[in-house]
Amino acid sequence: MAGGMQRCRFRVQSGKDLMPGYAVIVVGFSAGGVEAMTRLAAGLPRDLPAAVFVVHHFPGNSVSALPNILARSGSLPALHPAHNQQIEPGYIYVAPPDRHMLIIERRIHLTRGPRENGHRPAIDPLFRTAARTFGPRVMGVLLSGALDDGTVGMMAVKQHGGVAIVQDPREALYAGIPESAIQRVAVDHVLTVKQIGQLLTRLSREPVGLQEGGQGMLPEDQEDRDPAQAGTARIEDGPFPGPPTALTCPDCGGAIWENVSGNLVRYRCHVGHAYTADSMVDAQAAVVETALWTAVRALEEKGELSRKLAERTRSRGLDRLAARYQDAVESAERGSNAIRQLLLSGTAEAPTPDRSMDSQESVTGWSADAAGAERM
Repeated sequence: MAGGMQRCRFRVQSGKDLMPGYAVIVVGFSAGGVEAMTRLAAGLPRDLPAAVFVVHHFPGNSVSALPNILARSGSLPALHPAHNQQIEPGYIYVAPPDRHMLIIERRIHLTRGPRENGHRPAIDPLFRTAARTFGPRVMGVLLSGALDDGTVGMMAVKQHGGVAIVQDPREALYAGIPESAIQRVAVDHVLTVKQIGQLLTRLSREPVGLQEGGQGMLPEDQEDRDPAQAGTARIEDGPFPGPPTALTCPDCGGAIWENVSGNLVRYRCHVGHAYTADSMVDAQAAVVETALWTAVRALEEKGELSRKLAERTRSRGLDRLAARYQDAVESAERGSNAIRQLLLSGTAEAPTPDRSMDSQESVTGWSADAAGAERM
């Protein structure tokens, strides 16, 4: 580690033990959050006595340039961690694409567990596992993004005695993630990015009493392993996270159970895919869009096949049969055109821009709001 960088030992004990500072800072964001995270990293000191963990929604087939962007913007080194890597203060650990980043027994675990809110990596698994491991020594930070990934994780941070910090929605490029947390969690601080950096620096140097966390209110707290580690086996083992529903999982088509935590409604299938209500609506919209485009494709193929059959039967003098095939062509074209217009007009609601924004930022490793940071 760089000279002069302060080290601290990460220990989790109950009772009267007091340790200086917070062990970990967990940060989550999606659309519009690269610029905010870049400014946040620039405001953190070289001798920060805490490790920083960052989750940004990335498509699984992308290459992330975020560690390079963050390392260039500030004084802390940033990297994609390796599986089972030991945690050290003074580093920024960025979840790699297509891997949940978890904190298990004070080490970093990377896993291809079930997607949550349609994402892997997702924000909630990092926040949950950090809260379970370090309890009141966690500072959770949510920045710009659409929908509400991170709200459940922030609930876990608060339930285990940590500090909840949210970017001011008026400053965020996309206010969905900050507003969801503010509406559903007893957030401690709503601040600008500059103020968040100052607060993290101050709190990381203050002593924190380590006591047992409160009784977990989230189903994951009742499980030996977090669902993001290896999924769940609800059908075989239980317990079920709530009453069954008539819904099916947008990811795998499995049965879905509902869980209500305060004013937050969540859904989880028996293999571990998880959704908040907003994310479920967004995922179902994606399923509907896929189904409609599939219908367009099937109708056009039916029309093309019927057109060829009409030509062949007409050449053999079977005019009545050819007319039937021609009717099928026209019917398929009418159906295909109607559905295509429905999709193109936006009447069939498409998923939130969050997903496309993430794809645009991640595939190239760039975003419009991060370009300035890359030039620093």
